[in-house]
Amino acid sequence: MVSKRLSREAGHRRKFLAIIDDTPECERAVAYASKRAQSTSGVLVLLYVIEPDDFQHWLGVEKIMREEANATARAALDTYANKVRQKLGIEPELVVREGKPTEEIHKLIEEDQDIAILVLAAGAGKEGPGPLVSAVAGRGAAFPIPVTVVPQNLSDEEIESLA
Repeated sequence: MVSKRLSREAGHRRKFLAIIDDTPECERAVAYASKRAQSTSGVLVLLYVIEPDDFQHWLGVEKIMREEANATARAALDTYANKVRQKLGIEPELVVREGKPTEEIHKLIEEDQDIAILVLAAGAGKEGPGPLVSAVAGRGAAFPIPVTVVPQNLSDEEIESLA
């Protein structure tokens, strides 16, 4: 069970959470979430999750690998944040976590009671909708807040009309 959402109470704003990763559909999720945040006077939260599995086999260089992963995460977040700032003029919140993506998303939702909507994008390729959408559709990974799944093939104009 998720803690009570505060986004409708005085002094709070509804937050739209989009996950930044290396999937091609990620950009569509950010486009939709940022437009929804703008049109509803909400806040956009961009989350990048560094998976720790990458570090476990290289104990001697773990610190360097972790620093590089953090730099990669920050660069990816900055790239998307700059696009949102330039296009919509809104300032997103940027969050970097380390762990399993679904677990870290759950933790962030529990910690930030203003996050009310998780926005994911489904890939259009033959390899399936993408890892996070697959996790949401799978058992046991259901999120405690509504999840909006945006098709990867939506154009900017279509997102504009829907958000």
